[in-house]
Amino acid sequence: MEFKCETVYNAKAMAVMAKAMRKTVRRKHSHRSHVFGWIVLALGLLLSMSAFLRGDSIGFPVIATWAAMAVILLALLFEDRINGWVAWKRRLPGTERTSAVFRPDGFDTATDVGNSQWKYDKIQLAAETDGYFVFIFSPSHAQLYDKMHLCGGSPDEFRKFIEKAVGTPVQYVK
Repeated sequence: MEFKCETVYNAKAMAVMAKAMRKTVRRKHSHRSHVFGWIVLALGLLLSMSAFLRGDSIGFPVIATWAAMAVILLALLFEDRINGWVAWKRRLPGTERTSAVFRPDGFDTATDVGNSQWKYDKIQLAAETDGYFVFIFSPSHAQLYDKMHLCGGSPDEFRKFIEKAVGTPVQYVK
């Protein structure tokens, strides 16, 4: 059995990949970072409120605290989009489009930059979202494949194929 897939790597797709990594291999680190971020926001709010209760005027320290709180809040709320955009901007030119052929013994990927051959044992975790399959190789490296452009079978058949090839179940990410 052979599957083929064409994928376009854009900022939206990279955000999906960042989310899949955050919810799987980066789960513990992400949780700690979120707890720390919310604690810092709460402390900033308490600091601001104490300044108001003392009757202090709104000066540079209060404005700097609010600005820092706004940046932290935006990072917490839009983490995946920010990480996806940064990854998209850092990608190697010529890797915007990827063609992949999946066979039982491994898979090949082709971009304008070159071709690569991969073995399934290098995949640490396979994940699935509504629109993509994500192959996670490490906490900082992943590839994704668009379900809409999958040929050679249905997404269900591909999932079963990947589960058998990788040796672990595909983890669904909401």
